Amino acid sequence: MLRAYSPAPPGAPAVLPFGALEQHGPHLPLSTDTIMATWLAEQVADAVHGWLLPAVPLGDTAANESFPGTVSLSFDTVRSIVIDVGRGLRRSGFPCLIVVNGDFGNQAPLRVAARDLARKDNWPVLVIDYPGLDEVAAQVCETPPAGPGFYHADEVETSAVLALRPDLVHLDRAVASYPEMPLTLGATPTDLARLSPSGVFGDPRPADAGKGSTLLALLAERAVALARAFLADQGGAPAAE
Repeated sequence: MLRAYSPAPPGAPAVLPFGALEQHGPHLPLSTDTIMATWLAEQVADAVHGWLLPAVPLGDTAANESFPGTVSLSFDTVRSIVIDVGRGLRRSGFPCLIVVNGDFGNQAPLRVAARDLARKDNWPVLVIDYPGLDEVAAQVCETPPAGPGFYHADEVETSAVLALRPDLVHLDRAVASYPEMPLTLGATPTDLARLSPSGVFGDPRPADAGKGSTLLALLAERAVALARAFLADQGGAPAAE
């Protein structure tokens, strides 16, 4: 893995972690999504000999804006960041970009950016969103998510941050919260503070660093497989195991 302050070898894919600054209950840092995305991007960059860019520490987190500390970018800003970064990388000779996303709200604008770069610039972008998370969470964690595919300040994220940055976790403040999730969640803008005043969705209390390490390793395995398949599709041989 080469970081952005080192010269990039010819043909190296660029890897961009894309995070967020949003509330994660009373026990996790605002930077939770950036911490997780950065670590996963490092594993991907290592495996494919990629050029690791600095993480984008803000994202589209409008659903959490009612919580103090959350700073959200608009859909168009997230999309524009990736398009501008992608075009800059293309002009510099990079063959492609792999974006490792850490936040649900970024998914739609990142995919639109990837589509636009493919259509308008004929330049490929892969967006990785914690592949296989549902399966991995069910395998590793004791508690269910608050809703299908919804992991926020719960056992999953708390275990991951305990494995990566235990100094930023206050497990003594952790509380469980299983609010009633509306059927329209994800289909219409929702103020998450109205559903869970604590900002927690699930039960973070059984979290531990061992679960986090296992969970992260399984996610990394899947993310690396996606990255290798993407590079092979672009005509380059995937990095050796």
